[in-house]
Amino acid sequence: MGKIIAIANQKGGVGKTTTTINLAASLAALEYKTLIVDADPQANSTSGLGFNPKEIENSIYECMVDGVLARDIIIKSDIDYLDLLPSHIDLVGAEVEMINLRSREEKMREALKEIKSDYDFIIIDCSPSLGLITINSLTAADSVIIPVQCEYFALEGLGKLLNTIKIIQSRLNTKLEIEGILLTMYDLRVRLSNQVVDEVNAHFQQMVFNTIIPRNVRLSESPSFGVPAIAHDADSKGAISYLNLAREILTKNGMMEPNGI
Repeated sequence: MGKIIAIANQKGGVGKTTTTINLAASLAALEYKTLIVDADPQANSTSGLGFNPKEIENSIYECMVDGVLARDIIIKSDIDYLDLLPSHIDLVGAEVEMINLRSREEKMREALKEIKSDYDFIIIDCSPSLGLITINSLTAADSVIIPVQCEYFALEGLGKLLNTIKIIQSRLNTKLEIEGILLTMYDLRVRLSNQVVDEVNAHFQQMVFNTIIPRNVRLSESPSFGVPAIAHDADSKGAISYLNLAREILTKNGMMEPNGI
């Protein structure tokens, strides 16, 4: 039975999609069968793997609103062990269309239930909001990774997200855990980045991943090529950092020894 991890933060520009694509690709590179679920109407995870969202006929929208089977929509990427459940701009309207549906918060969990055992990991790219689609994602997930950028106002809104997670834990998904807080966009040369690292570690301690994701040109440019950083430049600092994050998660979940074997 696979593990479902949501990548969530209602703030935009914190590295959710970058983390989704590159963490999933790193897990796939380590030969763990992985699925990306693009739950963001902007469909950046879809385009970031080289697919044109405008050419997608069926997406996670059809799974949640029309009951189309997820297995019939999944696309195989060019990377071994990595598949995609794509998104489409239609997902914008899903929240309105689902508002009167019974158990509307559980539609994604129902959609993923049939395929969960097909994968070692399912990574959900959440939209930058705390709306119904994100609530669906957190209700479906076993755990959540919260990316936090090493910039001013880094902790802004984080309390609201953590409160939302607590509500979901108490009402919709008692098994939901925080996989960890991931520091992103770190620049060693900038004093503010180091201050944010210290502040986040002081506040959240063991919840923070040891791996820190740096600002990296290869991470920024790889989506324009439709590939993860590990396929664009495997030796780049960004690709190596996400591979280290994948190993840290595997170790935490008892799927890899601490020495990486």
